[in-house]
Amino acid sequence: MIGVAVLGSTGSVGESTLDVLARHPQRFELVALAAHRNAAKLARQVLTYRPRYAALADAQASAELEGLLGAAASHTRILRGVGALEELARLPEVHTVMAAIVGSAGLASTLAAARAGKRLLLANKESLVMAGGLLVAAVRASGATLLPIDSEHNAIFQCLPPGGRAGETPPGLKRVILTASGGPFRDLPREALAGVTPEAACAHPNWVMGRKISVDSATLMNKGLELIEACVLFGLTPAQVDILVHPQSIVHSLVEYVDGSVLAQLGAPDMRTPIAHALAWPARMDSGVEFLDLLKAARLDFQAPDLDKFRCLALAQAAARAGGSHPVLLNAANEVAVQAFLERRLNFTGIPAVIETVVQHGTGGQSGGLDEVLAADAEGRARAHERILGMTKSASVKGAHA
Repeated sequence: MIGVAVLGSTGSVGESTLDVLARHPQRFELVALAAHRNAAKLARQVLTYRPRYAALADAQASAELEGLLGAAASHTRILRGVGALEELARLPEVHTVMAAIVGSAGLASTLAAARAGKRLLLANKESLVMAGGLLVAAVRASGATLLPIDSEHNAIFQCLPPGGRAGETPPGLKRVILTASGGPFRDLPREALAGVTPEAACAHPNWVMGRKISVDSATLMNKGLELIEACVLFGLTPAQVDILVHPQSIVHSLVEYVDGSVLAQLGAPDMRTPIAHALAWPARMDSGVEFLDLLKAARLDFQAPDLDKFRCLALAQAAARAGGSHPVLLNAANEVAVQAFLERRLNFTGIPAVIETVVQHGTGGQSGGLDEVLAADAEGRARAHERILGMTKSASVKGAHA
């Protein structure tokens, strides 16, 4: 039996992981479940899957979890606090760690799994954006196995020759092409973007995802973060990573080689495919996903992204080229701006405006160690909050004089 810990079990990737694991009870043991603060959903999961351990990073939510479970979950030990997720990632009975905590909150536990030599299934792209060098170095030092879960990077991985190492350019590779659905506002006029609502931004046409990543998809920042992630994972320069809008979300990525060959991975837009691939790798197993019917799909369309309309993608490309702490500042500002948008304190077009200000005025130095990464992250968040506050005050003044 292969012991698995699912960090971020209450999110969309976590739930998909639990679905795949439940299809193979003779092969996997669910050792641990963890999330940030969703006590109610985690309580239901604990009662359903009966793991040995469960944890919430938020201490107050942990107390709520214990109250919800009571004596009904005597089979599960409840841990609490941010350090609990790192503890679960290091458990000796855990062989495989699904790192699906959203945002920078997942960095510490992802690094812990890498340092402990686990098979690390990485769905937390922000860990690579913020501290890609540290994470790759930890994987190499411990002998851990790093397998990407993002559908695009998992697709690239499937199209690469076997035996590659994280952070190294595969032989013969010329470039990779990441595909993007274009999100819910792909065909919306640019002048209409300022008025879109959080509900509209979260209504992705193809994928079922959490609110934060849904907004990132709507702004195309998700594709920008994936560009940085691809550079780290596969040892590429930003110039070797192209992006195409592909509305059907059937071709998940393409890899072009120096001999002119282009390999692509196709499949239904369902996260259970990359999850099952990584769990079973190098073998294959059933994921529960509906098989692709190309006759039903009928056509595959591709177009260049509109960088003027979707400024977040252009900002991410620039941060990738600049390197240093620019990707850290970019990610921090984006997380703050997206949260403000979801709370209706910032409009949709305000997201790239906040990010651009933060990255332009940030220190932008090197971020070699974890302390430097965390300092840049804190700087980016503080500047983003300041910018949003300034924009809010400006809007209030204009409203008062209207």
